[in-house]
Amino acid sequence: MSAPSIINSGFVRTMAAYSAEMNERIYAAAERLDDAVRRTDRGAFWHSIHETLCHILWGDQIWMSRFDGWEKPPASSKGGSDMIHDFASLREARRIADSKISAWANRMNAAWLEHDLTWFSGAASREITMPRSILVVHFFNHQSHHRGQAHALITAAGEATGDTDLFLMPDVVAAGLAS
Repeated sequence: MSAPSIINSGFVRTMAAYSAEMNERIYAAAERLDDAVRRTDRGAFWHSIHETLCHILWGDQIWMSRFDGWEKPPASSKGGSDMIHDFASLREARRIADSKISAWANRMNAAWLEHDLTWFSGAASREITMPRSILVVHFFNHQSHHRGQAHALITAAGEATGDTDLFLMPDVVAAGLAS
């Protein structure tokens, strides 16, 4: 497969900036909830707000171990949903991850995106090779997908996160494209 030209360093920086902003909003709204509410099984794929947020961080750490040499998170049969038990520690780990993802995005270049990545997928139980550009799209899509689930759970619990549409965040877009 060849790398689509639409996936470039500006896209990566913009998505990193958007993800960091949305994570901050999601965590701020979740923090306003009681811990018992954050941990209530609401029937979502990862059950609760807390477990969903853990899974997102766990997935990010796995992909960034492949993209940027991060330490792999602990192996988990629960998709990382049980990775960090204390919400304050989870929020701090999220902030650190977002800062490191932004730093990686700022170092991004076309040459890196043009190559394939080969890794062993635990989910597929086999080695896979794909263009890095497609995997970067998957990385940000995975975050958005599960962050949307967390958003729905938070909203159902009575908290608001504010706008989530990228086009309603011109400062985020400008920051991503200007870097």
